[in-house]
Amino acid sequence: MGEVTRTVTIEGNEQGFATTKLDALLSWARKYSLFQYPFVTACCGMEFMAAVSPRFDIARFGAEAPRFSPRQSDVLWVVGTISQRQAPVLRRIYEQMMEPKWVIAFGTCASCGGFYDNYTTVPGLDKIIPCDVYIPGCPPRPEAVFDGLMLLQDKIASGDRSPGVVKPRQDPALAKSDLVTLRTSAGRAE
Repeated sequence: MGEVTRTVTIEGNEQGFATTKLDALLSWARKYSLFQYPFVTACCGMEFMAAVSPRFDIARFGAEAPRFSPRQSDVLWVVGTISQRQAPVLRRIYEQMMEPKWVIAFGTCASCGGFYDNYTTVPGLDKIIPCDVYIPGCPPRPEAVFDGLMLLQDKIASGDRSPGVVKPRQDPALAKSDLVTLRTSAGRAE
């Protein structure tokens, strides 16, 4: 008899349980089903082909099948140098992609123009279109490519749209051999 009931309704501008979980599910699905569109222009293309070959197995990251239409792709891989004449074509390809779309700059030339500092080349992909992940290297190693792909997957899952840069790896075996060489050369100097 003196019981009070309270009804709470979720308005359209509030986030509820169902929509939050649906967004998480969509992000998870997008993370593991990336259809790529390669825009290959220069020597990094050889390393890109090596990275997507069966030896390194990019399929385990859910990014196996390339699409040859920007309308069917999620990730635009810009591989190599971008000339001034290619810039409008690249912009148009980016505009043809459906949302959500992501861009990866593969190599130093795509990231910042590389050692080409002249009037015919674009000094970095971000002068034309927004970029989500930068993979430096001339050319980048397949391990760096996979680090960039996993960084993109983490950004997709978290909804982060800020640019990210793949950090260089420290090879433990190389670091150990450098330490041994350093100790050996220090011992000889004494």
